[in-house]
Amino acid sequence: MVLQFLIAGGAILMLLLGWIAVQKVARAFARRHPEFGAYREAGAGCGTGKCACASVDHCRKRDVEH
Repeated sequence: MVLQFLIAGGAILMLLLGWIAVQKVARAFARRHPEFGAYREAGAGCGTGKCACASVDHCRKRDVEH
């Protein structure tokens, strides 16, 4: 049982470290290829439908207009 707990904890840690590595590679790619636009975090920024804009006032204005 303890071994299964350690394996599960290790697997979760490896997945999180893998995701951090993927984000690092994506940021480096965006830095090398500016013609594709800026790197955007998943689920952040305008256009997600969640109004996670840098300017909250802009989102409120957009909601009122529609």
